[in-house]
Amino acid sequence: MSTSDRRGTDDHGHDVIDPLFVAIVTVSSSRADADGTPDDPGGDTVQACFESAGHEVRERVLVRDDYAAIRSAVRGLVNRREIDVVVTTGGTGVSADDVTPEAVDSLFEREVPGFGELFRMLSWDEVGTRAMASRATAGIAADTPVFCLPGSTNACETACEELIVPEAPHLAGLATAHRAALEETTLDAYEG
Repeated sequence: MSTSDRRGTDDHGHDVIDPLFVAIVTVSSSRADADGTPDDPGGDTVQACFESAGHEVRERVLVRDDYAAIRSAVRGLVNRREIDVVVTTGGTGVSADDVTPEAVDSLFEREVPGFGELFRMLSWDEVGTRAMASRATAGIAADTPVFCLPGSTNACETACEELIVPEAPHLAGLATAHRAALEETTLDAYEG
């Protein structure tokens, strides 16, 4: 199923892509060093949230807490036309190893600051003042919405259920609307 087959409009006439094809990047040195299939509760939570809404997880990647590895993994995924949304879990705290925001921010063409603000607001209800230590962020990289989440299952569930899954089809549609318009213009010119 191509993107054009999944592109439509919502009740307000806004571009949407539904169902979404999603990629999940788990950032964790301890999980990356595990033998066999690593235990990845944060990534599992993100996958369950998207799949319960009818979307499809197309790729799951596990990388160490390393700037270059994170940047390379996310860059590779956003450059794949069949991936509509990328979600990272882990590496968004304030320890020296937490470099996910820096690695991914450098890929953003446009930031989506409202995501981090709303996520910390929702986190306040769950963890109180500790919410300020989260550096969860989002932006658009290569026309693809990217969300960087903490690795905890509660954080992943809150972010996905309350913010990302409801809004990602719209963000993906908006971020790629110019491509769809160009493809339509090109097709019209070819047929004319």
